[in-house]
Amino acid sequence: MVALPKPLHPERLARDLDWNLLRTFIVLARSSSVTEAADRLRLKQPTVSSALKRLEERIGKRLINRSPGHFELTEAGRLLHKEAVDIQGAILRLGTLMRDVSDEVRGHVDIAMASHVVSPLFDETLRQFHQMHPAATISINISASKDALEAVMGRRASLAVCLVRTRNPKLEYTRLFREFFGLFCGPSHPLFGRSDLTKADLAGQSSVSFVTDRLEDALRPVTLMRAEADLDDRVVGTSANLEEVRRMIQAGLGIGPLPVHVVRRDVEDGMLWQLPPYEDLPEIDVHVVWNPKAKMNRAETAMLDLLLEQIQQRPIEERTYL
Repeated sequence: MVALPKPLHPERLARDLDWNLLRTFIVLARSSSVTEAADRLRLKQPTVSSALKRLEERIGKRLINRSPGHFELTEAGRLLHKEAVDIQGAILRLGTLMRDVSDEVRGHVDIAMASHVVSPLFDETLRQFHQMHPAATISINISASKDALEAVMGRRASLAVCLVRTRNPKLEYTRLFREFFGLFCGPSHPLFGRSDLTKADLAGQSSVSFVTDRLEDALRPVTLMRAEADLDDRVVGTSANLEEVRRMIQAGLGIGPLPVHVVRRDVEDGMLWQLPPYEDLPEIDVHVVWNPKAKMNRAETAMLDLLLEQIQQRPIEERTYL
């Protein structure tokens, strides 16, 4: 067996190695002979043998053990094949990226959002994003915060805007805003319209709430507020959607928690009435969450960058709604 030259220095190898040799080797590694590889590549057998010889000389390692009836990758060959496949994948992705590049940002942004997100800052970000990138599209899907986080973790959503109870170290988090929850009742409730109430008046009353209103979940402070009000332990209605919780409160099913700033107009219009406590209301932080391992398109990257820029430009006092 002819001895191979010493392998090239890594920097020289990176400079001199021909990608076509690696592409040929990938086909060789998946074949049972040089002849079969040549047929797949639509090349002559001596051409493929020569390519293998040049590659082995540059690498300085025998890559395939060949003998009559025997054609098998060496340990070096198996290692090179794995790396070559990764390089091929990177080149293919590069081709896709270059094909899609244009001066205009295109692509779709899928936002998973909790239902009670009402934020002027977020709305302004949407306005600016559309103004800057009119060819991009956006979808906003409302779900429970847990489901929104799972969508981001599973890379089914570009980003999430939701509540966070326990942080997943594989995700990134930035606080978007802070809101405060109060207790409310609807027009048909016996406590509606009364201004002389104390927390004692709420004892034993039926209640409705969000599906995340549990001690182990993101609305734990709200759960504690309901417990301190001594409401009936049985929650007669639940939903992941703010509009449906509000609907049940307005329909008189029971007392329920809602973000104070979100339902201020409903209170002014006589559709809801705020109940004790009026001070030291539970504060809830709403976060922007994204997966740093996800490969984002240009529109997703532009949306996330713009949203984070908007957040960084405003102190939390300007992003606190009461």
